[in-house]
Amino acid sequence: MTLAEALGRATVPVPVAGRLFFNLARNASYDAAKRGDIPTVKIGGKIMVPVAPIALQLGLRSTAGREAA
Repeated sequence: MTLAEALGRATVPVPVAGRLFFNLARNASYDAAKRGDIPTVKIGGKIMVPVAPIALQLGLRSTAGREAA
């Protein structure tokens, strides 16, 4: 997944968020999420990362929910 694709989604998996936004490996991404460094929401058995808060923190624009022009 590319950064542009991630910014177009409401949530992404923890390893994807860690890699795209912070250049972290899979285990480091889960460790950061466990510490609270990466915000997460639990949906059923999945742990997902909401894109909007990270995008805001990093000065990026989330395009989730916007219609393509």
